[in-house]
Parts: sequence; C-alpha cells; structure tokens
Amino acid sequence: MKILDKSFYQRGEVLKISRELLGKYLFTDIEGALAGGIIVETEAYSHVNDKACHSHLNRRTSRTEVMFWPGGIAYVYKVYGFHYLFNIVTNVENKADAVLIRAIEPVLNVEVMQRRRNLTKIVPQLTAGPGMLTQALGITKAQYGIPITTGEKIWIEDRDLIIPADEILASPRVGIAYAEEDALLPWRFRIKGSRWTSKAK
Repeated sequence: MKILDKSFYQRGEVLKISRELLGKYLFTDIEGALAGGIIVETEAYSHVNDKACHSHLNRRTSRTEVMFWPGGIAYVYKVYGFHYLFNIVTNVENKADAVLIRAIEPVLNVEVMQRRRNLTKIVPQLTAGPGMLTQALGITKAQYGIPITTGEKIWIEDRDLIIPADEILASPRVGIAYAEEDALLPWRFRIKGSRWTSKAK
C-alpha cells in the first residue's frame, strides 16, 4: 500500500496521469466513515488548448482558483444544483490541469456507500457516475481545496494493480458540447469490461 504523493500529480502530463489513475484505489474518511474502491473511469482536462477545461484562457474565479495551485489538491464543484463532482488538480502551480474521477468499483465498506445513496442492493448505480460516487463517498464542497496526499479525508493508494494499455478504452468526454471541437477529444478513459463505468458512450 502506497499513498500517491505530490510527485505523482505534479507532472505536466494530464493524459498520462488520467490513464495511470485507472486501477488505483480511492478512499475517503468523512464523518467517521471509511469507504472506497478502485478507480475505473476518469476524464482529463488541460489548461492548454482545451475549451472544456474550467481554467481555459487562464480563467480564474472563486470556483477555479484551486486549479492554479500545485497538483495533489481536491477540486470539488456542484453541477445541476445538487451533484458534486470530484476532480484532482494536476501539474505545477499556475498550470491548471485536472482529472475528473467518473466512477469507482466499490470495495471497502460498501454498506456505508449504500446508506449514503439510499440503495438496498449493490448495483452499478452505487458509484458508476461522478455524482453518484461523490455521494457514496461523502464528498461535498467541504473537501474543496484539501490535499489528497496526506492520508486524511481523501487519498489515493497504489496497490500494484496495473491496467494494460489494451484494457483501457479512450473516448470523448461526457456533457461538454459547449467545448465545440474539443468535445471530440478522446480524453475519457475506462477499464474495458467493467460494469462499474458510467453508461454514457
């Protein structure tokens, strides 16, 4: 077991980081409840030539400010008025890249995640989508800007699960039609055959 440290996140290769996060273990310890699972789906966002990235054209707002911090920070924001999305800031200071964690395969304290999601069965809807996984893991705006390298609140572990390149699907990202031609970039990565990835094509 190894908690990923700043050196993993503070590289200038957001696509590589996004791919390498597949197979890593995401954990939270929030409100006294430990829960987590295997990352099976991610999306990459680059501050350079990516209209879908919140920091495109060096856009700095109260929401995006943490994207400009050194990598290894949680970037959490709300969409549609009620879903929180969990992103990881990557790259070095003022080079604001991020990886959205879209889905996990639940492995630890599944009953905690079920209770948070108000589900009685272990089904993909538990964590197969970015809004679902944050609810299951207890992630809210309260975790905005916290480091994910300390083993507190949110962290990611390397447990030597390697996903071969031919087992990774690359496709366009979800829900970013506003990004015009950049919406077609194949920057969404999934583990082939996983029942826990979100359903959008």
